[in-house]
Amino acid sequence: MKNKTHRNTIMRAALCIGIALAPAMPAAQELTLDSCLALARRNNADIRTSQLDVLKAQEVKKQVFTKYFPQIRVGALGYFAADPLIRFGINDIQSDDMRELLQAIYEGAVTGGSDIRSEMTLMKNGASLSATVAQPIFAGGRIANGNRLAQLGVDAAQLQAAAKERDVIENIESSYFLVTGLQQKVATLKAALTLIDSLDHTVESALANGLVTKSDALQVQLKRNEMMANQQQLTSGIRLAKRLLCQQIGIEYSDDIVFADPETPTLPPIEYSYTTSADSLRPEMQLLQINVKAEKLKKKMTIGETLPQLSLVGVGFYGNMIKKDALGNAFAVLSLNIPLTAWWETAHKIRQHNIAIEEASIIQDNLGKMMSLEEEKAYSDMLDAYMLMRSDSSALEVAQENYRLANLNYTAGNNTLSEVLQAHALLLQAQNAITDRRTTYTVARRRLLDLRQHGEQ
Repeated sequence: MKNKTHRNTIMRAALCIGIALAPAMPAAQELTLDSCLALARRNNADIRTSQLDVLKAQEVKKQVFTKYFPQIRVGALGYFAADPLIRFGINDIQSDDMRELLQAIYEGAVTGGSDIRSEMTLMKNGASLSATVAQPIFAGGRIANGNRLAQLGVDAAQLQAAAKERDVIENIESSYFLVTGLQQKVATLKAALTLIDSLDHTVESALANGLVTKSDALQVQLKRNEMMANQQQLTSGIRLAKRLLCQQIGIEYSDDIVFADPETPTLPPIEYSYTTSADSLRPEMQLLQINVKAEKLKKKMTIGETLPQLSLVGVGFYGNMIKKDALGNAFAVLSLNIPLTAWWETAHKIRQHNIAIEEASIIQDNLGKMMSLEEEKAYSDMLDAYMLMRSDSSALEVAQENYRLANLNYTAGNNTLSEVLQAHALLLQAQNAITDRRTTYTVARRRLLDLRQHGEQ
């Protein structure tokens, strides 16, 4: 008995220690719209890839800039032949008299004990080290224009990154307000279920007292079941919308993540003044302007291919490629290259660039008109959503008053339960409608704000 008591004491102590050492449950993570946007700018895949495109364009610019500096090449060469590459002996001499004279001298030297050969060999082995320095003096303006073109590439990448970030931000704002709108609908539905429960309690009491029929109680039950099914649909929709939003801001989804409802009141419509395509500073318009400039620079570079090319080349070497003793030397070359027959082909290239410039100008003008229409539509959508929201606000007030009166009349016995349930359904419909209108208006207003911020200085 003592052992059992002792064992139970140890188990209780171990359980208390385990509870004390167990990690605390993490608190729910609440994210606001600003925190979602901050996370997206840091984690979103589209934004990150567009930022990497900017870095790539900057590296291309640095690469092209090196063309201003001398190009230096260093080389080394070594060889070893099984037999000398050059052999020249007495028998290779064409003149008979000279050959006989050298033969006599060779035989006399050999008879006298001298170590002399009857032939000479060259280039059996050797090595050399060389260096070449080439400095372009004039390349038809292609180096300078190439650097300007590389800078336009950096500018274009930055504008594309800005446009991509704007689009991502707009999508995240829409997703965020979709989530918070669904959350508000759930809260509205919970409040409606509370009213149904209160009505159900009243009906049950009346049924017990014989004041209503069983049919009335069934109507309330059916209404509750319908609303609970809607609640389940909303819960599933919120889960999917949250997953999408988490993917957009680059974080792992968790049921503990809570997206805070916007605390700011509904703001009035923003003022908007239309801009012409020439005045627009939206990234899309600036990209087309860069495209026109790039085509003009490409045309200049094509013309530069037909101009004289002047460069200075210096060459130095040191080695013993032929003789045993190492030798060194250096020299400079001034090179002038004039492509006399290049104008025929270049003339067609220039016409091609002129067509591309005209095409880019047409696209620029057309896109400017389309962007003006897009901004006008965004402004109209905002105003329409605002007027509908005000209309739905009035309809909500009417639905609230209608439900209040229906409930009072039912309590007084002046109308049926069906009329109360119908008034309650209209009230719930009006509440959901105002939630949708506020979401639509907020998204439309922020979209116009984003377009205006990217379209003005």
